[in-house]
Amino acid sequence: KSVHKSLNQKIRKMGRSELILLALASVITTSSAFVSFNKHHVTRGAQNGLKMASDEPWFASAVATNVIDKATLDSVYQQAVTKGQDFLEFDPYYDTSKMPINTFKNKEPCIGKIISVKKIVGPNATGETCHIIIDHQGKMPFVEGQSYGVIPPGTNPKNGKPNTVRLYSIASTRYGDDMTGTTTSLCVRRATYWDPEMGKEDPAKKGVCSNFLCDAKPGDSVSLTGPAGKVMLLPERENFDADVIMVATGTGIAPYRGFVRRLFVEKTPAAANYKGNAWLFLGVANKDALLYDDEWQAVLKSNPDQFRVDYALSREETNSKGGKMYIQDKMEEYADEIFKKLENGAHIYFCGLKGMMPGILSMLESVASKKGMNYEEFLEKLKKAGQWHVEVY
Repeated sequence: KSVHKSLNQKIRKMGRSELILLALASVITTSSAFVSFNKHHVTRGAQNGLKMASDEPWFASAVATNVIDKATLDSVYQQAVTKGQDFLEFDPYYDTSKMPINTFKNKEPCIGKIISVKKIVGPNATGETCHIIIDHQGKMPFVEGQSYGVIPPGTNPKNGKPNTVRLYSIASTRYGDDMTGTTTSLCVRRATYWDPEMGKEDPAKKGVCSNFLCDAKPGDSVSLTGPAGKVMLLPERENFDADVIMVATGTGIAPYRGFVRRLFVEKTPAAANYKGNAWLFLGVANKDALLYDDEWQAVLKSNPDQFRVDYALSREETNSKGGKMYIQDKMEEYADEIFKKLENGAHIYFCGLKGMMPGILSMLESVASKKGMNYEEFLEKLKKAGQWHVEVY
């Protein structure tokens, strides 16, 4: 009763997203549950580990003035992925004409709060990659395939001016990992520089923004811009049956995590209407460097007829010529199937380091030539039809 009385006193101050979340949180039935809602915030105490689909303690050590118990958050998540989630959908769901673009700019960024930073690669991975969840208080809605800008604190020592914005592909759906619509996730690799003369890493040449994010603590503030981008959007439409081919190296996997969760995990109108097949190619150095493998395997198990995944492990596998297995080599193994899908209207996406593209383009041109196709005309046709999506950095 005391909980309900407290909620009634605050309900008049709530906005749309808070009221929706309140409705989801109505599963509270025990007098021992203490729930406090404040404007745009839902977090939990540091004592309880939030168990999500991948069993990640997303909110471990979170610091906040608002408290929501673990049982309630679990219930909110489970309701969202079983009974439906649609409070951030367009009408109709595939109409992106009103999608948010550059809501926040460099001079007036949104100030978010770090919820959690978790290393998601093994000890033998080539570098450190973190999954970072940020609370944007529902102020920065976005759609899958867009990017956020992050402005790291401090100044550039070369010119004394404030650090500039860095773009990161968003690694969650519009609902966020906790399904409340108030958080976003980034997949960030810590950028370091090994100085051969010094025989160690040179801290003066490390990536300013990636290190800021990977070193961040729960409760830290982060300046956000965006959301930005229209290139990497899913081909959602009334008859949502297009095949999707997703090609990534390293942290280029980020937008595809949002894609796969939207298509196969969350119970949204997009998932209900999707009749195509999604195929993920991921290139990394070794098994320890695989990103979100547990999630891909779970989706593969639950949707074997619509989802498939292939890895290229450059330091553990060899290609047909005896060399290292790079992403283009793995794709070439399925060249006939890929070309057939593209000819039938499939959309193909590329995300990762720009160095991935020359090898891929060369492979596609070689395959086209063997098939007696005009590669330039084929590629131009894909671009004109909107089937070719590239976001490399």
